[in-house]
Amino acid sequence: MIKLTKRQDEILKIVKESGPITGQQIAEKLSLTRAALRPDLAILTMAGNLDARPRVGYFFNHNHEVKQQAEQFVLRKVADYKAHPIVVEKSTSVYDAIVQLFLEDVGTLYAVDSDGYLAGVISRKDLLRTAIGNKDLQELPCSVIMTRMPNIITVTPDETLLEAAKKMITNHIDSLPVVKEINPGNHTYLLVGRITKTTITRAYLEIMEQNLV
Repeated sequence: MIKLTKRQDEILKIVKESGPITGQQIAEKLSLTRAALRPDLAILTMAGNLDARPRVGYFFNHNHEVKQQAEQFVLRKVADYKAHPIVVEKSTSVYDAIVQLFLEDVGTLYAVDSDGYLAGVISRKDLLRTAIGNKDLQELPCSVIMTRMPNIITVTPDETLLEAAKKMITNHIDSLPVVKEINPGNHTYLLVGRITKTTITRAYLEIMEQNLV
């Protein structure tokens, strides 16, 4: 994406609000000569921000704006948006895990082993399914009900929000553990964060709002 100058941003704003508009009219709004404005108009047209039609004037290219917003989203990294993971030890009882889930108001807990490495994922559904009709929740460890490696879908800090979103949609899950690989051969990963559908939606709204300012 081309970084625009202040004048080019002003031109885009004028065309967006008043288009179609001629180059001479834009120049008059900016108190410039048509010749002084010509290089900026050429850059904005070649970059796709503006469309030009002979004897009509300049139009704002809304399709290009949407494309730019999509490109910004694609380039955002998980590392910049990951949140602190809500962690329990895999030996934690299901009862205590349920309490933790509701205290933290999250949909997923991450279980770690004695070395602090990711051992499992426990969803709200896992806990609800286990709790129905089970009277021994304080005796039942999370290790019995959690999803274990290698069946855990993970994401790394260097992956993009788009890649994270695709994994969630493809696997029908609401969140992903963000991990750093320690030994991929035996599925050893250090848990460094979490990212959720809500996080990704918030990032998209942030990008949209930045472009509307």
